[in-house]
Amino acid sequence: MSAKETFYLTTAIPYANGAPHIGHAYERIASDAFTRFHRLDGRDVLFVTGMDEHGLKMQQTAQREGISPLALADRTAAQFQAMGEKLNALADDVVRTTQARHKATVQEIWRRMAAKGDIYLSKYSGWYSVRDEAYYDESELTQNAEGKKFAPTGTPVEWVEEESYFFKLSAYAEKLRAHYEAHPDFVAPEKYRNEIVAFVKRGLNDLSISRTTFDWGIPVPGDERHVMYVWVDALTNYLTATGFFENGPRAKFWPCDAHVIGKDITRFHAIFWPAFLMSADLPLPKQIVVHGFLFNRGEKMSKSVGNVIDPIALADHYGVDALRYFFLREVPFGQDGNYSHEAIVQRINADLANDLGNLAQRSLSMIAKNGGRVPEQGEVQPADAELQTKAYQAVEKVRTAMIGYAPHQALGEIWAVVGEANRYFAGQEPWKLGKTDPARRDAVLFTTIETLRVVGILCQPFIPAAAAKLLDLLAVRADERDYIYARPEHRLFAGADLPAPAPIFPRYVEAEEPAKGAVS
Repeated sequence: MSAKETFYLTTAIPYANGAPHIGHAYERIASDAFTRFHRLDGRDVLFVTGMDEHGLKMQQTAQREGISPLALADRTAAQFQAMGEKLNALADDVVRTTQARHKATVQEIWRRMAAKGDIYLSKYSGWYSVRDEAYYDESELTQNAEGKKFAPTGTPVEWVEEESYFFKLSAYAEKLRAHYEAHPDFVAPEKYRNEIVAFVKRGLNDLSISRTTFDWGIPVPGDERHVMYVWVDALTNYLTATGFFENGPRAKFWPCDAHVIGKDITRFHAIFWPAFLMSADLPLPKQIVVHGFLFNRGEKMSKSVGNVIDPIALADHYGVDALRYFFLREVPFGQDGNYSHEAIVQRINADLANDLGNLAQRSLSMIAKNGGRVPEQGEVQPADAELQTKAYQAVEKVRTAMIGYAPHQALGEIWAVVGEANRYFAGQEPWKLGKTDPARRDAVLFTTIETLRVVGILCQPFIPAAAAKLLDLLAVRADERDYIYARPEHRLFAGADLPAPAPIFPRYVEAEEPAKGAVS
């Protein structure tokens, strides 16, 4: 038996000085959908997330709260773990940058870059933003009436001078450009690739990669006065998860198939990280997959504005699968997207409760009243064949969309079938056929629930709990739910007992406003 094709996907690793927000949830949900799809499509999958737990911000936040940086990291890591559990989006591994295995990996990649002659000691001076963990050129700054200077992101900057180790990033500009040319899909969508190519064409400066002004970090090998600066430390987590240097059982997953990241950290992943790997003579990831920002009624999330939404509260309010479906269907992956209460409710009630849930409830209830078993397919009429063909053909369309990181397109293809099934069911009117042509009624019901079987299989990456419930109601065996089973030769078996029907997606009903004078 040949080994399965591997697929390795990572999320960005969130910084551990703040609780998860809806942007983190969106990235985790999308990444979970991608990895679920690849598992269902027959691949050996590794799904990794992590926590970026070092740096000056961590040290300062912990000091303000009167706790250790590690205690702060532990608290935040638990919050992100709870988010993953709540969203039904747990990763296979969580690499925390404070772990011993990560320290060993980072120090090894540093030694390899140093052995190549790509690291040197010098002094750094410039305008530094603690919040952004980035230096800015004076031409990028703005100044207020009090003379305080601010980065383009709006964060305050301060002048910093310190000894630092540098990475010869400038030496890799041509190699990076050659890689982008040879691998045009290295950064996707294309607009982000174009931004990276344009940035590299303007020339690259060497990169400061150590600090001496704080000590909460991984020591530089051979010079423990310095700790590694954020990007060498944080980016290497993707390699840590594989145990690549130890040639462990996960080493087969490197190079990574996809780093899924937000558009604000594209430069670090598409320029710094491949340059580090080139220097260390390590294989480069296959693709950097970039998503946009989420806006609450058109306004970007911001702690300072106070509109950061707790994803766990949203999931509690609307339901986990409903929230997953909304973000994956509503937002074209790679673009910015908006969300609002009204938009979420519209998707729940129109797509989930009405189109899918109501169709399943009506058809399965009718079967329950007529014996509770999968009906006979009977004579296949053109309308039956047309609907089933569309359902089976959707499998390849969904596969193509998900391989291309387009979950909104995949769901569009699935719901096109759901829409066709509703029109078919309404047009055939099986509720009228019981007295006049029960065999035809059974054929219509069989065609409807066979279509729902295919839909249920295809929906698993996106709404896993609801899809599992639908497949349970159709008595589909747990070991026959991979995408390979969404074929006509695996159709439902006539005469098989079906469980009692149950709702899959209830409608969202607005809570009534309390009457005037009422105590809320």
